[in-house]
Amino acid sequence: MATKAEKTTAYIIETVAPMFNKQGYIGTSMSDLTEATGLTKGAIYGNFENKEALALSAYQYNSKLLLAKLDRILETEGGALNKIFALTDFYKNYDTFTQDMGGCPILNTGVDAQGNNRLLAAANREAIKEIEGKIALVLEYGVNNNELKLPVTPLQFAKQLFTIIQGAVAMSTMTRDRKYLINSITYLDVLIKRELKK
Repeated sequence: MATKAEKTTAYIIETVAPMFNKQGYIGTSMSDLTEATGLTKGAIYGNFENKEALALSAYQYNSKLLLAKLDRILETEGGALNKIFALTDFYKNYDTFTQDMGGCPILNTGVDAQGNNRLLAAANREAIKEIEGKIALVLEYGVNNNELKLPVTPLQFAKQLFTIIQGAVAMSTMTRDRKYLINSITYLDVLIKRELKK
């Protein structure tokens, strides 16, 4: 059973995670944090060393939600191709999944942290590597089971695949037009069938 302090820490993180994700590290003020949580500055800093530690915890919270969802998707029944198509289906509605998070944590934090928050930028790079690694494992499984043919190594293909997905997420976010997301991922499905299917 969680202690009162642990519950308070969890409450703070869950409350401010969407705010940091949407407004960025610099764009989120201490008054934003106190207003959102209903706690004093002292109460917040009683649970976190500083704003940077809180922002990092908030990012880790959001990225864990995303990674857990991707794990569930990549555990879809069937072969590697089914798992990859489950992933692309998820990304067609990714904006809905990330809405309560304040948007895509990979995109938002990745762009925001460059040049102003070394720890957040490093955490973001680690999350990207973890996602690419998960996709690569599925692709490697498909190659080993003679289901898929890859023009490059599984990790290289996973990086290219995720780059296209994140590009679609970025364009959809910047233009506020989800057609960029849906059309790009639909086209990606065509490429996957053409490039990977044996």
